[in-house]
Amino acid sequence: MSIEQAHYRLADELGGIEILNARYQHQQFSRHSHEGYTIGVIASGAQRFFRTGSNHVAPQDSIILVNADEVHTGCSASVGGWSYQAMYPTVEQFSQVSEELGCHKLGAPYFSQAVVEDALVARTLRASINALEHSSNRLQRETLVYSSLQLLMRRHAKTRPQPPRRGHARPNLAMAKQFLDEQASENISLSELAKLVNLSPSYLVKQFVKCYGLPPHAYQIQARLRLAKSLLRKGQQQLDVALACGFHDQSHFSRHFKRALGISPGRYAKELHA
Repeated sequence: MSIEQAHYRLADELGGIEILNARYQHQQFSRHSHEGYTIGVIASGAQRFFRTGSNHVAPQDSIILVNADEVHTGCSASVGGWSYQAMYPTVEQFSQVSEELGCHKLGAPYFSQAVVEDALVARTLRASINALEHSSNRLQRETLVYSSLQLLMRRHAKTRPQPPRRGHARPNLAMAKQFLDEQASENISLSELAKLVNLSPSYLVKQFVKCYGLPPHAYQIQARLRLAKSLLRKGQQQLDVALACGFHDQSHFSRHFKRALGISPGRYAKELHA
C-alpha cells in the first residue's frame, strides 16, 4: 500500500518560515527549485536526489542541504520509501541569522555539501521543527530556530562563492530571470524574451541553463509555482490561482504543483490555514 503524506505549515518566526513533515513511497519530484533553502532531516528510509550536477543519497538521520534557487529532484532510495522533516528559510532570513552571528559581510550562507551526517545538528533541527509544529511558546520557538540555523552555519556553511563569469551576457541573463520572476503569468515566447534582453534565442537558452540550472520555460514554471503558493496562502481559490499564474487550467496547475512539492494545491492550502 502506497504511503504518500505531506503536511505543510507556515510558522510566524523570521517573518514567516515554511516547514514540512512528509512521508513518501513512490513520489518522484521533478527538477525544481525553491526561492528559499531546503534543509531536511531524514527520519526513516533514504532519499535519492540530484543537486549541483550529481546524484546523492541521504540515509536515515542525515541532513539534506539545498541552497536557494538550486535545481534539485527527489525520490526514494529504499524499498519502503522515506520520511523527513524540513524547513525552507529564505535568503533574507538566513542573512538575518548570519548578521546575528556577526557575519553580516558574508550574507546568506552557501552549503557545498548536499548531504551532511551530523547528529548534533540533526537533533537541533528536529527540535526546532517540532517546536514550530507543536509549541505555543514564542520565545522557545524563536530561540530554537535561531540556534539550529546558526549551528548549521557554523559547522557546515562555506563562504558563498562568486558566481561563475558568463562574459558580457550575465546582466542580460539576470534581466531574463527577473522578467520571469516578476511576470510569471505572462505567456511570452522565447523569441520575445530573447529580444527583450538583446540575446539570440539559442544563446539565451544555452547560457540560461548554465547560469540557473533550468531552461527559461522550466524556470517559468517554478516562478509560477512560487506565485501560486503566495496566492494560496492569501486564501484564493485554486482555479483563480491557476489562471492568475498562467496555467491552462486547474488540472495543469495541480499536476505541476504536486510534481514539484509532493502535495496537491488544495491540501497545501488546507494545511497552511488549519
